[in-house]
Amino acid sequence: MAGEPTIDLMHIGELARRTGLSVKTVRYYSDLGLVPEAARTYSGHRRYDAESALRLDFVRTLRELGLDLATIRRVLDSEADLRGVAARHADAIGAQIRVLRVQRAVLRALARREPTPQEVDRMNRIAQATAGERRRIIAEFLDSIFAGIPVDPEFEARMRSVTPELPDEPTDEQVDAWLELSELVSDPDFRALLRRMGEGSFGEGSAPAVDGRTHELVSEKAGAAVAAGVDPASAAAGPILDELVAGMATATGRAADAAYRGEVLAALEVGTDPRPERYWQLMAVINGWPPIPAQTPNYVWLRDALRARGTA
Repeated sequence: MAGEPTIDLMHIGELARRTGLSVKTVRYYSDLGLVPEAARTYSGHRRYDAESALRLDFVRTLRELGLDLATIRRVLDSEADLRGVAARHADAIGAQIRVLRVQRAVLRALARREPTPQEVDRMNRIAQATAGERRRIIAEFLDSIFAGIPVDPEFEARMRSVTPELPDEPTDEQVDAWLELSELVSDPDFRALLRRMGEGSFGEGSAPAVDGRTHELVSEKAGAAVAAGVDPASAAAGPILDELVAGMATATGRAADAAYRGEVLAALEVGTDPRPERYWQLMAVINGWPPIPAQTPNYVWLRDALRARGTA
């Protein structure tokens, strides 16, 4: 209303100072009708009251939360429900956060190498792969390592039943793990390694089986030796090795003779590469499973102890 303002009214500069906004921004919001003035002086200067300040604080908060001015206007005019607007905007921000996490993971991976433009594009596409695309990547990988190898059908079925299932809101660690896994399964050398392992371990009895009991023995005996720093080539390693091999042979229905030792050593020459274990550790991170402790060092110790003594 026209006339001299009462004492509780503020000019635009004072309102700007109280809210931490610039005079230009306050004037712009006022021109849009988001923060109407309470009065004007005879000379046409705007004046605002405490309600104007509260409304301006509300507008500023909604802007800081990312709402556009048109949406804010609808909320202020009661044409839009703030609860519904907030829910939709939260969903949109969630989608943006997921995209930013992926982008950050890609950039971190790129910072660790000197990629070609083609690799940059490929990594970005892999990082943003859909759930179906992730499954196809793993299915193609498994096809490449099982084709033409006589594999236990149950073992292959177990392998194929596990796929990377990123949640709707993956953590940074899960996105990083998916990137690393996708690189691992696309590595021709890793695929060739698994084919050799398949031919030597998964085929028709060409290597001694490693069942749960055998794995427990290696984890217990070799793991204790690794933890204690026992050199696999030292005299102290001999009794540990003999006890371990004897337990493994008994668990698999074999005699702990030179032939058995030779078969175990031959299998370990192929089977102590850390990458297969890393594959499962990455799957665990992506799928939110409990962490998988590293067991490869225990098998490396067993391999080196067998190497040091031969198979006699």
